[in-house]
Amino acid sequence: LIASLFGLVFLMIQRARAGLPIPSIRPIAGLEALDEAVGRATEMGKPIHYSPGMSGFGSEMYAALATLTYVAKLAAQYDTKLIVTTRRPYIHPVASEIVKQSYLEAGRPDSFNPDDIRFVSEWQFSYTAAVMGIIQREQPAANLLMGYWMAEALVVAEAGAQAGCIQIGANTNIFQIHFFIVTCDYTLIGEEQFAASAYLSKDPMLTGTVV
Repeated sequence: LIASLFGLVFLMIQRARAGLPIPSIRPIAGLEALDEAVGRATEMGKPIHYSPGMSGFGSEMYAALATLTYVAKLAAQYDTKLIVTTRRPYIHPVASEIVKQSYLEAGRPDSFNPDDIRFVSEWQFSYTAAVMGIIQREQPAANLLMGYWMAEALVVAEAGAQAGCIQIGANTNIFQIHFFIVTCDYTLIGEEQFAASAYLSKDPMLTGTVV
């Protein structure tokens, strides 16, 4: 079974690289709305808040950081302030480097402000309270909550809703996903989050793997 799966993945990657037809990834509204969220923040002259979630390095965090890469490139292109808050100290330098590289590639290295990439606290609700404060003070136009979320999901999303943010949430935790559904404008449910990097980049190898 494992050998068959590897063979199928290899076949799809080769077909994608060769430009041959492969099954397409269905439209995912939450990912399509990322451009809208960044555009709204740019038009309003307000920042974007992005959080890669509460987990350490793992599948959800890798997916959230891949989405951060896309958002950071858009923010750099439009010269829009991007605030990234992290819970884990070892996630912070990775997130910082992703955003820094995006501004460098956009030709705006001077616009990158390392103070906008903020390690807040490793304690769950200390992080939650701090992010609520950042949202109230900074008044972002977009609140992007990707990754893995627990009991703080509703609290952070409600703070964004009160601030009038356009909100996109993603979660694989079935005990908390419904809180994003009722507070966010768009919600990525479960495996939709893991398809984000392929969906946004259109990279043949990633797309073939998802297929």
